[in-house]
Amino acid sequence: MKGAHLRFYTYENRKTHGVPVYEWLLGRAKSLGIAGGSAFKAIAGFGRHGQLHEQRFFELAGEVPVLVEFIVSEAQADSLLQQLAEEHLDLFYARIPAEFAQSG
Repeated sequence: MKGAHLRFYTYENRKTHGVPVYEWLLGRAKSLGIAGGSAFKAIAGFGRHGQLHEQRFFELAGEVPVLVEFIVSEAQADSLLQQLAEEHLDLFYARIPAEFAQSG
């Protein structure tokens, strides 16, 4: 099947509607019928402002980057991105063409 690999970049401590953005994304994807998604905490990273965030110091707990990704159909990708637009949630993301299947 052909579809899209969606990758969203946020920070561990960033929230929307009182929950971390990565949790909100996973919940919203689930409600749209997307079969699965994952959130990955980074060791270190920086964004468009150039500030390095590392999980080295206790004071920076919660400020590390988080990657949330999904492998979805084009229609599911469109639906999830439309929901982001409706929420006015400003997130950097990548939409990469993907071919996927279930082995076995």
